[in-house]
Amino acid sequence: MDIQGTGAAAPLLSLTGITKTWPGVVALDDVSVSFAAGEVHAVIGENGAGKSTLIKTIAGAIAPDTGRIAIAGQGHDSLTPALSRALGIEVIYQEFNLVPTLSVAENIWLGQPRGWRADRAAQEREAAVLLSDLGVAIPPATLVRDLPSSQQQLVEIAKAIAKRPRILIMDEPTAPLSMAEVESLFAIIRKARATGTCILYVSHRMDEIFAICDRITVLRDGRFVKTLATADTDRDELVRLMVGREVTRSYPDRPAPRPEIALELKGLAGNGNAPISFALHRGEVLGVAGLVGAGRTELAKVICGAVPADGGTMMMNGAAVRFRSPGDALKAGLGLVPENRKEEGVFLEKPIRWNIAIAALRRLSRLGLVNRRSEDDLAARFRDRLRIKAPSLDQRVKNLSGGNQQKVVIAKTLAAEAGVIIFDEPTRGIDVGARAEVYGLMAELAAEGLAILMISSDMEELLGMSDRILVLHQGRAAGLIPRAGATPERVLSLASGLAESAAA
Repeated sequence: MDIQGTGAAAPLLSLTGITKTWPGVVALDDVSVSFAAGEVHAVIGENGAGKSTLIKTIAGAIAPDTGRIAIAGQGHDSLTPALSRALGIEVIYQEFNLVPTLSVAENIWLGQPRGWRADRAAQEREAAVLLSDLGVAIPPATLVRDLPSSQQQLVEIAKAIAKRPRILIMDEPTAPLSMAEVESLFAIIRKARATGTCILYVSHRMDEIFAICDRITVLRDGRFVKTLATADTDRDELVRLMVGREVTRSYPDRPAPRPEIALELKGLAGNGNAPISFALHRGEVLGVAGLVGAGRTELAKVICGAVPADGGTMMMNGAAVRFRSPGDALKAGLGLVPENRKEEGVFLEKPIRWNIAIAALRRLSRLGLVNRRSEDDLAARFRDRLRIKAPSLDQRVKNLSGGNQQKVVIAKTLAAEAGVIIFDEPTRGIDVGARAEVYGLMAELAAEGLAILMISSDMEELLGMSDRILVLHQGRAAGLIPRAGATPERVLSLASGLAESAAA
C-alpha cells in the first residue's frame, strides 16, 4: 500500500484525545493522530515535544490520564506491555534491550514460544535464515557483548521483525549505524511496509525522514501540530512546525582557523589503529569521518588517554604529552564530549550544578572544601551561556532532554578550561533546534581560538561544520580533505577504501 498523505485507508492505530501529565509537566495534551497499515509514518519534534511519552503510551509502558487508543478498530482506555505485544506492537528503543551474555540467536528468539527454539542448533539455523533475509551478516552464535553497537542495533531490529509485528515503532534506529547500514535498514523497512506493517519512525535526521517516510506527524510542547504527506513538505516547513519559529541557518559562519597548532599527532597508533598523523589548529573544526569500524572513537580514546598508545607522539601547544587517563588529559586542557553521554559524559543521578563543577574542583576548593558560592556562580554562568533549560541547578541530569544533557557535558568540559575539545557525535539524538544551538556554540568556541576535533557519522554535519575532514578507513588515515574539496562522494569514496589518499 502506498500512502502519500491521502489518509483514505482506515487507520490501523489511532489515538484520540490522549493526555498525560506528570507533576508540573504536561507531556501530552489532547493528542489525536492515526497511523495506517503499510505506511512508514515519521513522528518528529524537539526534545520534550512528547515523542517518548507517545511511544510509551502505545507500548503500554504508561497509561494516559484521558483518551482512547484503538488498534484495528478495537478501543482501549490504556494498554499494558503484555497487551500491547499481544496486539502486535513491537518497539525498538534507543537503549538496547538485549542480554549481553546470550548469543545473537538466543536474543532473537528470547520470549518466543518454546519448542524447537529451545534447541540451540535450531535457533541458530532459523536466526541465520532471518538475518540473511534481512541482509544482515552477523554469525548467529556470536555473543551480543562481543558485537559493536551498530550490530547490536541490527540484532534489535531482527528480534522485532521475527515477531511479525503489525505495528513496529523505531526510536532513533539509525543512531549507531554507518551510512551503509542505514541503507540496509531502509531495505528492511521497505520489506516490512510491503507486507502491511505500520512503522512509526522517530528520528531527528531530516534526510532519513524524506528518504523513507510516507507521512510525517509533528509534535510540539506535548501537542499535535500537523500531519503532512512527505511529498508535500520540505525541511524548512518541518523545522518551523517543530520549533514554532524560523531556524534559518544551521551552520554558522566563523573566522578562518589560526596558524598556531594546538594538537599534533605524529604517527600515533593504538586501540587497533595504525599510525595516524595530523595537525589541529586553533580556531579549527577538524571533522573525522569513516564507516563503522573505521577507528574514529578508538582514535579519540587514545588521544585522551582512555586507552594507551602503542607508538608515535602527540604534542599540545608544541610540547610532547602522553595522558594516562581522560582526567589527566582534562587537567592538561584536552576535553572529550563522548558519544555515549549517558554512560560516559554525565552522572545522571547528580544535579546540574554538581556535573558542571566536578571537573573544576581544584579551582573551587580550598583546604579540601568546595566553596559553594563559587560552585553556584560557575554553574550558573555556563547554564546561561549554553542556555540549559531547567527549573534550577539542582535538577538531576537524568530528567533533562537529550539536548540539555549534551549541553551539560559541554559545560563540564568548558568549566575545566579545555583548549582542545573532542566532540564525538555532538548532535546524536538531539532535535533540530538544539542542534542549531550546539553548532552555534562550536562556532563560538572556534572563534575564541579553541581547537575542535569533531567525530561524526552525519554527512551534512561534517560538510557544514568542518574546515577540513580527516577520513579513516579500517584504522588508517585514508585522506585529509580541505573544505573546498569536500563532497559526499569524495568522503564516502575514501571511507570505503575506493580512492587514493588525499592531502590537504
